[in-house]
Amino acid sequence: MKNILSEFIIKDMLLQYIQSDNQTVGMVLLPLHRKEQQKTTKEYEVDSLIQLKLEGDDFPFGFANGHTLLNSQTTYGMKYQEQRVIKTETGLNIITVIANDKKLRAEHILIYDKDYPVIEVKVKLCNEGSETVSVEMLSSFSLCGITPFLEGEAPETMLIHRMRSKWSAEGRMETRTAEELLLEPSWSRYAAYSEKFGQVGSMPVRKYFPFAAVEDKENKVVWAASLGCASSWQMEIYRRDNGLSLTGGLADYDFGHWRKFLKPEELFETPSAYLTVFNGSVDETCQRLVSRQKKPLGLNRKWDRLPVIFNEFCTTWGKPSHENISKILHCIKSCDIDYFVIDAGWYADVEKGWEKNVGDWIISRELFPEGIEPLVSEIKKAGIKPGIWFELEVCARDSKAFFMEDHLLKRHGKTITVGDRRFWDMRDPWTTGYLTKKVIVFLNHYGFEYLKVDYNDSIGVGCDGAESLGEGLRQNIVAAQKFYQEIKDKVPGIAIEVCSSGGHRLEPSMMALADLASFSDAHEEKEIPIIAANLHRAILPEQSQIWAVARSKDSKQRLIYSMANTFLGVMCLSGDIYDLDGEQWDIINEGISFYRGISGIIQDGFTEIYGPGITSYRFPKGWQAVVRYSGDKKEAFVIVHSFRLEKTTEIVLNLKGSCQIHRVYEAFSHGIKVEKNQLTITMSNEYDAAAIHLIF
Repeated sequence: MKNILSEFIIKDMLLQYIQSDNQTVGMVLLPLHRKEQQKTTKEYEVDSLIQLKLEGDDFPFGFANGHTLLNSQTTYGMKYQEQRVIKTETGLNIITVIANDKKLRAEHILIYDKDYPVIEVKVKLCNEGSETVSVEMLSSFSLCGITPFLEGEAPETMLIHRMRSKWSAEGRMETRTAEELLLEPSWSRYAAYSEKFGQVGSMPVRKYFPFAAVEDKENKVVWAASLGCASSWQMEIYRRDNGLSLTGGLADYDFGHWRKFLKPEELFETPSAYLTVFNGSVDETCQRLVSRQKKPLGLNRKWDRLPVIFNEFCTTWGKPSHENISKILHCIKSCDIDYFVIDAGWYADVEKGWEKNVGDWIISRELFPEGIEPLVSEIKKAGIKPGIWFELEVCARDSKAFFMEDHLLKRHGKTITVGDRRFWDMRDPWTTGYLTKKVIVFLNHYGFEYLKVDYNDSIGVGCDGAESLGEGLRQNIVAAQKFYQEIKDKVPGIAIEVCSSGGHRLEPSMMALADLASFSDAHEEKEIPIIAANLHRAILPEQSQIWAVARSKDSKQRLIYSMANTFLGVMCLSGDIYDLDGEQWDIINEGISFYRGISGIIQDGFTEIYGPGITSYRFPKGWQAVVRYSGDKKEAFVIVHSFRLEKTTEIVLNLKGSCQIHRVYEAFSHGIKVEKNQLTITMSNEYDAAAIHLIF
């Protein structure tokens, strides 16, 4: 049996804390207006809202050992103690306390900000006993009782959504049925099964985004969660009876070699998780979740309108110099560009080159004979803000730093080397002192206003210096994030772009430190619009920096295809800038103007994605249309891309009201027309694009 311990209205959601006869407390979330449809008699065992396992526990039953550490002996022993509700200026905090007879006390902290349809959840675990305990798993969140709208097992009803990811192909949505993932209860209800997935290492968006969603397709309700964790993490979808649970947090000892020793009176706090539920589509639910990322961004917003960035990497390919940057500046100084970023290579050695010379951070006298200061002045005189690239957490094989092993991460006493990279121990005061001089003092001395921070390999399972390899990794990433914050604090007005081989750090805790993020390393590939649209489900478009690389051989159609990609986020230009002709420049400048006109919708809006679905990203077929409405629904823009087409395709989009065409950006006519609430576009050519700005 179970009963409702307490209920709270959280914007348009109903939050329920439920309690079983043995005082286990679980958490249920549902759309507020669906409360009357909730099946209060649905039978399932309450899974605790805090999942943890200690070393020495009995392992979970039901053939689960080796698959999951959920529902351990310690979890079952944690009983309800109290619940406190604290009203704040922006909402409320709900603290639910559970404890066991061994004086282990856990606080489940739920934070609600009335400006966002999302709740933040984290856990504090305190050892109030007299002996050290070894924690092998501790969740950030756990939701139970999915789906509450259907009695019994709800067969063929639940869908599981995950975002898969790899280098230059980020954010592919994967949807499987619960049955396909073996998430049906067994005939006896004895066996338990967990679909556990995640990422091990220091590239948190590698293989998967730290995200999961469960959809009740019959009732059109979606539960979604994301983790703010830049080290190893995991999600678990667990079931042994009629109720499915969704749990996530740090990768546990089985999955990510994470173990934490808690001494008497010691406290440990998990990374934050973000949860929402919505009566609608998975895309709508994802964007609700992403809206919470506006909170840290809004506290320190750098600009009123979205910037245009020029990054010279796809122009010089790692060989920037005073000479070629001056040449680029001469070409772009009349354009409406906000930032100029000097990318990798400014520190190159005359003999060793630039790719393996990361870490010493000495300005190349061959590339910049007079130093870099005159070039920074030249950029500013062109009316553009200067930026520069660092990969500050690593050092590479040809640098002196590579051999400073006393300050580099080790595993089992051996320095961790991945390809040509090693990793600074960011917990080491010597390291942060070194990087303060090389990065923070450098930025202030030369007056840089933009910092692109790259990160191009993974530490892997972890490093020495803590109770476990996974805890060493976690500590090192937290220390790195503290250094990012120090840059923000000590370099006034600096704009920070987070990059990790393109898009390998696109998760909430890193996005909270960033003004912008590189969306991908797909610099000039035809799949750019697919990836860029994917990321509307994962990060704010106003933080998603998208490449438009112009080549001298590009046709008008190809240039518009590239420029239109950037309308799905923040524009970043590069390419054969000094070889473009007048017509090509006209196309680029018209694209910049169009982007300026829709900038407010990119910043404050919601997205709908249409198309037949893309199987191959490298050789895509069909088409894609992205409609983004302004927050007040008075404007919208539509970006349509064609890929490989078998025939001319007429695309008809049903819009949210009658509208008129304000502006079109296209290479040639696509027969674009609006009749009442329908927009029609005809695509006849492969790898073509059209952008339409609409007024309602």
